[in-house]
Amino acid sequence: MGSPRFAVPCLEVLRDHTDLRLVITQPDQPAGRGRKLTPPPVKAVAESARLPVLQPFSIRKPPLVSDLVAHELDLIVVVAYGKILPPELLALPRRGCWNIHASLLPRWRGAAPIQHALLAGDRTTGVTLMQMDEGMDTGEILLQTSFEISDVDTSGALHDRLATLGAELLKEGIARQAAESLIPASQSAAGVMLAPPLEKGTGRIDWRTSAIEVRNRIRAVDPWPGAFTTLGAEPLKLWSARTASGQGRAGAVLGADRSGLIVACGEGAVAIAELQLPGRKRLPASALLAGRPIPVGTRLGEE
Repeated sequence: MGSPRFAVPCLEVLRDHTDLRLVITQPDQPAGRGRKLTPPPVKAVAESARLPVLQPFSIRKPPLVSDLVAHELDLIVVVAYGKILPPELLALPRRGCWNIHASLLPRWRGAAPIQHALLAGDRTTGVTLMQMDEGMDTGEILLQTSFEISDVDTSGALHDRLATLGAELLKEGIARQAAESLIPASQSAAGVMLAPPLEKGTGRIDWRTSAIEVRNRIRAVDPWPGAFTTLGAEPLKLWSARTASGQGRAGAVLGADRSGLIVACGEGAVAIAELQLPGRKRLPASALLAGRPIPVGTRLGEE
């Protein structure tokens, strides 16, 4: 069970290493300017492999569970499906339900663990293989693997790395289950953090915060919803930030160099390597500034 691109590597592992009976994914959704119905990435991959696909509008109505009974399922694997499974579905497979979650549980339970790890300035992240229960990411931990987050990692970059790592962890879990060496462990009651979904407003930069916090927000919301501020009355999107030397009033432009547009924060400064004006492409700061200068002293975020 899964829908977005994050779930595709795990689907490929299940296709290649198990007797995969069925793929369940979300219904097709309107996308693009024409609002054309578009299948989830998981559906596209499953159909190309000629796997049977179900796209229920609800997983809480009886027909779905009845349909699954006939498949005599040993295990259900859930990866970024986007819905909480009801008790009758959790209890259906002989070995229950597994979930691949993009954090080191119990830290960052919820829908946006990758982004919240970056917002918080975490130095480490990873993937958890969990035995699901009725709570939100509260089940027993089967396996975990971790790695260090670099200062330039964005949520997009971590997404791709964690998707690959999740598939590797799932493959290991399947092998250990076959060898009967998978040992569940209860989650610690300490260190629980929640990761609710992002909103478009999450990308708004508050220049009164520290340079580290500004940098972390810019990379946490890349690619969605994107960090933004205002240049006069006009919105300005910000990409690829690093901390820089300099000081001034929060939001004041201090200058520009090869690393980008340098802006003062509540503490320290950041260099923004890429900028984007409304209706325009994302550009290196030097290219945008060549056609649209932003004088030293300009205050970003003032409308």
